[in-house]
Amino acid sequence: MDDLLYEVRDGIGFATLNRPQARNALTFPMYERLQALCTEIAEDPGIRALVITGAGEKAFAAGTDISQFRAFSTAEDALAYEHRIDAVLTALERCPKPTIAAIAGACTGGGAGIAAVCDIRIGAANMRYGFPIAKTLGNCLSMANYARLAALVGPARVIELVYSARLIEAEEARAIGLVSEILPDHAALQDRAAELATMLAGHAPLTMRATKEAMRRLREAARQVNGDDLVAMCFTSNDFKEGVESFLARRPAQWTGT
Repeated sequence: MDDLLYEVRDGIGFATLNRPQARNALTFPMYERLQALCTEIAEDPGIRALVITGAGEKAFAAGTDISQFRAFSTAEDALAYEHRIDAVLTALERCPKPTIAAIAGACTGGGAGIAAVCDIRIGAANMRYGFPIAKTLGNCLSMANYARLAALVGPARVIELVYSARLIEAEEARAIGLVSEILPDHAALQDRAAELATMLAGHAPLTMRATKEAMRRLREAARQVNGDDLVAMCFTSNDFKEGVESFLARRPAQWTGT
């Protein structure tokens, strides 16, 4: 079974993160396939929009598959990971076609990063969005992702969300502009995503492309600040090792700040 499904219907691309047994947690091959899709879609004049969603009702994507972090031991491992993920998110950001994230259930970590760089986000009533890393892994986000989130919901809310490790639920997500619409259930969400993509496919492509690129350029200025030292500090810490092991063992982490 493919972990990322892709099909085209009436000029709309539909990418489905397809590991429902793992709440669609992202593996590196899934990230790489999504990045490749962005290039394919950009070069295909027959594709007018892209919808990204998760298989099943429980999750859009519950972050990166945590077991992959067991191999990390150096700052280079951490920086290579963040640069690798940023390349995927940048490809999605730069994709000249409109992108829609259709979010049902949990949308956390890497999944939340993917949703954040889509042009439009819509959610089901059971959606929950956030970066609970202060409770789970003890790592941090890249400077690029902090900048993206700050542009999306504001710096004060980014701090509160990361510190509290809580997840934003549907009505709050709509109230703060994180999502533009809330649908009652998964089926309605999928129908609305297809309807919205079809509408965008009929609009002036250069207008949408210019608007998307303008917003990306405005965000990019904040991403020039170097944050590699912060990534290295967190990912090479004893706390990160403890976070990974405690997460996989399903026990509370014992933080030491080292």
